[in-house]
Amino acid sequence: MIGRAGLARLPDEVLGLIEDFARRVALAVLSARRYALQANISRILQRGLLPREEVAVPGLDTALVYEPAGEGTWAGGDFYDLLRLPDGRWRFALGDVCGSGPEAAVVTGLARPVLRLLAREGYSVPETLDRLNREVGEQARFLSVVYGELAFRDGLVDCTLTCAGHPLPLVRDASGTVRPAARPQLLLGVEQETAYESQSCTLHPGDTLLCVTDGVTERRRGRQLFDDGDGLAALFADCAGLDATGTAERLRRAVYAFAPDLPADDLAMLVLRSPAPDEAPASG
Repeated sequence: MIGRAGLARLPDEVLGLIEDFARRVALAVLSARRYALQANISRILQRGLLPREEVAVPGLDTALVYEPAGEGTWAGGDFYDLLRLPDGRWRFALGDVCGSGPEAAVVTGLARPVLRLLAREGYSVPETLDRLNREVGEQARFLSVVYGELAFRDGLVDCTLTCAGHPLPLVRDASGTVRPAARPQLLLGVEQETAYESQSCTLHPGDTLLCVTDGVTERRRGRQLFDDGDGLAALFADCAGLDATGTAERLRRAVYAFAPDLPADDLAMLVLRSPAPDEAPASG
């Protein structure tokens, strides 16, 4: 209308339409700029809150799935970590901050450095969570985590685990039998004087340890959850013969296929498999 020849002036109704259209375009451009800024902040936070190094443990077949929910959202509340100690032991963590947005990111940014510092200072697995629990409580937030230590000896892997308010870690042995690897304990941040305990298990060749966040177990389809009736354990048992990457991918696809909509919660899982003697350890 603006470019038409032969018009002495624009009719008032046309002028009003053009002004309204221009306002809508301006608002759309402003919203797009704000969205791009938030997405960029989220990416920067994600890089700062997660390990920079490759997620792999020498001697183990390792796989990780980490997918924050949504597009361009703030850094996810789920986090993971793998840390090698000077004596050859390894510490690992998979956690989930209750809530979302920058408030949850503050706790995520606190948890991993505290876990690393205390591990390097020689604190045991439960002692480390005792101290992290007090720090989280001061932030008036809650944090669920499965935290453990791996020690290698004569082809075996000794695991020391503590599960605080988190989906229980599972172990599948070479025969396909699945069992919990730890007992449930209180969510971090609920009671500052809680004394956490650890449980132990040993990974033999062919055994696999699986840790997930509730984005897996609580994936919803109507009133049904993915882990109803021990659904996760049943699917994990059906992954016999798969390496860590294959196990993680089968579980990931099953979570997505469980419901027609995209996951509304962050999705994270860590798979650690002790390879059989005739296998070469792989990492993914």
